[in-house]
Amino acid sequence: MDKSYTILLVPDRDAKVKKIRLEHRMLVRVAFCAGLVVLALIGALAHYFQVVGKVAENELIRAENLELQNRWREAEQKFAHINDELDRVKRLNANLRHITSLNDPERKLSMPQPEPSQGQASPEFVGGGIATEPAQSGMGAVGVGKPLPAGGEGRMIADGDARPAPAEDSDLLKQLDGLDKKVKAQEQEARALKSYFEDQQALLASAPSIWPVRGWVTSDFSVRLDPYTGERVMHEGIDVATALGTPVRAPADGTVVFAGLEGGYGHVLVLDHGYGLKTRYGHLQRIDVKVGDKIKRGQFVAAVGNTGRSTGPHLHYEVRVNGVADNPRKFILEE
Repeated sequence: MDKSYTILLVPDRDAKVKKIRLEHRMLVRVAFCAGLVVLALIGALAHYFQVVGKVAENELIRAENLELQNRWREAEQKFAHINDELDRVKRLNANLRHITSLNDPERKLSMPQPEPSQGQASPEFVGGGIATEPAQSGMGAVGVGKPLPAGGEGRMIADGDARPAPAEDSDLLKQLDGLDKKVKAQEQEARALKSYFEDQQALLASAPSIWPVRGWVTSDFSVRLDPYTGERVMHEGIDVATALGTPVRAPADGTVVFAGLEGGYGHVLVLDHGYGLKTRYGHLQRIDVKVGDKIKRGQFVAAVGNTGRSTGPHLHYEVRVNGVADNPRKFILEE
């Protein structure tokens, strides 16, 4: 016979006593079901906390991904900015090469860039490689200086430098910031060089570096006997004998400041080249320009004549620096 348990419920004195009879089998079943419920609750709670943990981990991963995406976009923007800076540096470098005529094969200064061979790094452009030498005896020619050591001032960044060098524990954005600063520094230096060379180009364009006419130098820049008086006087120019009517070329860029008669020099032309330089041409047959005209080097401006106090067809040619006559030969680069 199965065991059973009786529970007596006594509410008060007047009420009847209630009996609740519980069989042992029923209690076992209830306890078993309760155990199952408790286990289910424990499993549900464990699963819940596991899910909560995964959600928190996913949120952390999502935040990290978002940060990485933001950093990547920032890196892309920096790369784009650096590429723009490099493009400007390349254009400035091309302008410098054009200004200095480094790529002109007809000049002795031609310095074409060598093709990089396999196993060698790309060439570096040395921004400080072109320099002017101190002028000697007035205005001298512009020379080519020695290139600066690689890595020193004047080093221009080539394409290969746009990629950050691999380094342990290095931050990509810090490398990009450093590279951006280098590019900006090179751009500033290239702009300074460009400004300098443009000024030097203007100075060279103003230097009377070619012969105004070809012929025979019959009288040089020196003390000589005057052909009319026989006295020893300073001849403040050179006389070039040539055929009557030979075209006279402007030896440099300039502006016509005088064109007319001037005493014993007959028809005279004066060109102002800037930087305190002026050239004078005497005994001309005719003058083909007028006051105020802008002249380019090599342009025909007049014709050799025999006007004024002259012993034959020739050109009297003077160079004056700040109003003082100087030897024209010092400025002429032609043979």
